[in-house]
Amino acid sequence: MGIFGSHSERIKTGLALVAGVLTIGYLDNFFLMWLTFGVVYILAFRESMKLFQIENSYLIRFAVILWLIAGIYPYGDDLFVLAGVLYASAVAYDKNIEWKNFLPFIYPTAGILFMFTMYQEYGIVSLLWLLIVVAMTDVGAYAVGKSIGKTPFSETSPNKTMEGVVGGIIVATFSGMFAGLSIVDLGIAFLISFGVAVSSIFGDLYESSLKRSANVKDSGDLLPGHGGVLDRIDGYLFGAVVMLVLLRGLV
Repeated sequence: MGIFGSHSERIKTGLALVAGVLTIGYLDNFFLMWLTFGVVYILAFRESMKLFQIENSYLIRFAVILWLIAGIYPYGDDLFVLAGVLYASAVAYDKNIEWKNFLPFIYPTAGILFMFTMYQEYGIVSLLWLLIVVAMTDVGAYAVGKSIGKTPFSETSPNKTMEGVVGGIIVATFSGMFAGLSIVDLGIAFLISFGVAVSSIFGDLYESSLKRSANVKDSGDLLPGHGGVLDRIDGYLFGAVVMLVLLRGLV
């Protein structure tokens, strides 16, 4: 079974992902960051189409165009709103266009655009802060849930316990509180970390609900031992939106 036992594949993939993220973060180059986010976005977009059970090859082309514009337009979150206005106009014009096809332009598009905009406005440190909070939410929830978890949290995700969720939020909030000190003061860092930790729990829960509706175990099989791209970034998609909104509102 190897040195890592039954989790060998998952651990190796995880280490490779961490190495890649740290390398890209260390280089801190705008074009490389835009390109990386773009690749992640298109892969996640394709997975979301499967989860929403949408078959429309043109949507991928529109997603690519949207990301190309994001590379030259500084307010990515505005592009998300603009995409909604344009699609609503199209639906009003042509009754054969389904609102369902817009769902991938909400999830994962909004989260990715907010993440990229946060990088542009607050730098690589803000992404590191987000990474720490979401990661520690997962780690804390798993550790606490496994050790003392008894109370079910939600039918959507039977493996989650209330004790685990609360433990994950506490661990992530205090971890993130210190990670955010280079951007904001202690009190604001605490509030933002708490908000992001809570939202990341529901980001994970939302993807679980999509997988249940689509009757699949994972969003994809691109990452050995981890599933698909959405399986890895679900918490970040919700967390990034909350973090950017709070940073703008509280700083």
